[in-house]
Amino acid sequence: MPDPMKESVAQEQREQKIETRTAVKRIAAFTIVAIAMAVLAVLGVAALFAQGQDKDKYLLKSPSGIAFSDFRGYEDWSVVSSARTDEVLKVIVANPEMIKAYKSGIPGNGQPFPDGSMIVKLQWKPKKSTEAQFVVDVPDVFSQAFVMEKDSKRFPKSGGWGYAVFNYEAASNTFTADPKSLSDCGNACHTVVKAKDYIFHPYQKR
Repeated sequence: MPDPMKESVAQEQREQKIETRTAVKRIAAFTIVAIAMAVLAVLGVAALFAQGQDKDKYLLKSPSGIAFSDFRGYEDWSVVSSARTDEVLKVIVANPEMIKAYKSGIPGNGQPFPDGSMIVKLQWKPKKSTEAQFVVDVPDVFSQAFVMEKDSKRFPKSGGWGYAVFNYEAASNTFTADPKSLSDCGNACHTVVKAKDYIFHPYQKR
């Protein structure tokens, strides 16, 4: 005959195993949820930090009152061209209005860019690539955003274009308005291309 005492002990052991497995599953599920929440929190903080950095830079104004916020979104504007010197790699981008004007034939057709056109020259210090199979310079540290905006009423003395320079310091991850960048700071150089509405770079074929 079965021993009631033994059966009772065996039943308790089975129930304890079930409770242990259930507890382990709960702990595992809680751990996964906690890790997911921690990851989301870190990503959220990083996103807020990045947004804060953008917000800070878009509060800047040049000595002549040109706001960096006028160029909001320049990071995603279309590339017009590129250039380089011995010390600087440059990528030139423009806002949609100016890209549209370029594609319509301006300035080659003798017409000026319309008011609202904006162009930005992004500058990096170069470095030699350590990964490429050939000798090539690649961007290293970002250093400056040189901006131009067309507003004939605001800037009548400089061909309708306003100029400003916003410097970037990598160590502190901050932008500052260059104190020497008056609204006509680039006009002296750009007068040599007055016939092209003061713009050096054509929209390059691609």
